[in-house]
Amino acid sequence: MNGKNLVESQLDPATAVYDATVPAGEPWIHEIRQGQYFRIVDVDGNQAADTLFYNAYDFQDRYSAQDTIRTQRNIYLTTGTKLISSKGNTLLTIVADTCGRHDTLGGACATESNMVRYAIEKRYMHACRQSFVRAVIGWDPAYGKRDITHNINFFMNVPVTEDGQLTFEDGVSGAGKYVEMRAEMDVAAVISNCPQLNNPCNDYNPTPVRVLIWEPGA
Repeated sequence: MNGKNLVESQLDPATAVYDATVPAGEPWIHEIRQGQYFRIVDVDGNQAADTLFYNAYDFQDRYSAQDTIRTQRNIYLTTGTKLISSKGNTLLTIVADTCGRHDTLGGACATESNMVRYAIEKRYMHACRQSFVRAVIGWDPAYGKRDITHNINFFMNVPVTEDGQLTFEDGVSGAGKYVEMRAEMDVAAVISNCPQLNNPCNDYNPTPVRVLIWEPGA
């Protein structure tokens, strides 16, 4: 984590046009219009907010981890990162970050991965891919599993080892830390507020996140 990436926002929560709490384990979906600012707050600390972004009018044009990493030449996301879509568009730009870095390699938990990684009996446990599906179907019944792609894990700590392996470690976030983005086009933001209980990404205690939206020039 580089100190120069820690940038506080000047936006006041009291002036937000949208302010909501997403309970642990629940999905959330909302349109963020071009020029609006979008903040995700780690309310209690050490929570993972699995997030997808789409062109609001074309779900085939969606967040691409590969293109984002290649464009910025960094596997972690933080202040200044442009979130690039599968069609080469900039969906949002991270403009403030009090956490310092965010993961886009670890993917989202699923019932299948719960079973493979942990134990057969863990399969029943709620997982982020199911939350994503619930959210996009609620947005438009024409969408479904095929539209769920690789996600961002805001506040999650997934170090890469020297031999190229991924490890899930205690988070680098804390209570009240946040990441804030400016929408560069109309986007649909989808959050699965991760319910994972089997690894330390949520400190084995999933907690709420807060989401806020401001109009341009707020």
